[in-house]
Amino acid sequence: MAKMMYRDAIRNTIFQEMQRDERVVVLGEDVVGGMGTAGGPEAIGGIWSTSTGFYDAFGPDRVIDTPISESAIMGAAGGLALAGKRPVAEIMFADFIGVCMDQLWNQIAKFRYMFGGKSICPAVIRMPCGAGYNAAAQHSQMISQFVTNMPGIKVVMPATPADACGLLRQAIRDDDPVVFLEHKFLYGTSGEVPDDPDFCIPFGHARLARAGQDVTIVASGMMVSYAETAADDLAQDGIGCDVIDLRTTSPLDEEAILDSVEVTGRAVVVDEAPPRCSLATDIASLVAQKAFASLKAPIEMVTPPHTPVPFARELESAYLPSPAKIAAAVRKTLEYR
Repeated sequence: MAKMMYRDAIRNTIFQEMQRDERVVVLGEDVVGGMGTAGGPEAIGGIWSTSTGFYDAFGPDRVIDTPISESAIMGAAGGLALAGKRPVAEIMFADFIGVCMDQLWNQIAKFRYMFGGKSICPAVIRMPCGAGYNAAAQHSQMISQFVTNMPGIKVVMPATPADACGLLRQAIRDDDPVVFLEHKFLYGTSGEVPDDPDFCIPFGHARLARAGQDVTIVASGMMVSYAETAADDLAQDGIGCDVIDLRTTSPLDEEAILDSVEVTGRAVVVDEAPPRCSLATDIASLVAQKAFASLKAPIEMVTPPHTPVPFARELESAYLPSPAKIAAAVRKTLEYR
């Protein structure tokens, strides 16, 4: 196994899949570098450096710099997928999903259903998301609640470089459309990644990041590392937490959540999205509906307030969930005996 950064796991996986399957194409704003040229300082491989070297290796027919038009990117991805390609499209900031909502929600998500199962749409839509960089309200949002709500879309939120690799490879090889949410704050994190060029992680199978008997913490994406930090701190006081990394929100591994809550009797759900109609409220309702008899305390949610993401560093920090807030929520559930 090799140790690499999250962004490198993304880049290497796409590169390997492009080598393996000539149907895989990459498109998006500045995925070459903004000038459409091979080499030179312009060919940076996007502002997130997740497609560096692609243009030199695969050329302009498979690595396509698009106009600044999310509608065009999403529409082209859907058309390419219907025509037999396996596009990997990048929406530079997940916040701009609103610009291409019709192409995603009414077209890509519904092609297989509307055509009676006679077509497939193997498009991967990569969306860097989340706060932590003081990028203000229009470039810092978590949009998992929107895409998870769309039938026909698979939604992936990897928390580690290894999962980024295995889940992305699974997404590219999948015959259904996949929204792949990459938290911007995770790009610089590092971890071991399997060397196997066929390493895939099936969708709908959560990961047990920490094991404990007292409280279940459910999280995804960047929030997983916060939950792990909180669990490690709580363990020093003899409090054991199951930390469940969802990996995918659609399909959702309900069994992993419910099995854990049936043992611990307590649940804390962590979500970077605002609380109204969010993933946190969805999971809390799932636990209340299907594991109510096992609960020893009210379900706690750790989320931002129902406000836009602040720009100021101090306000953004106060806005976001944190290990301290998660630990406080865990301790609150333990007040009920």
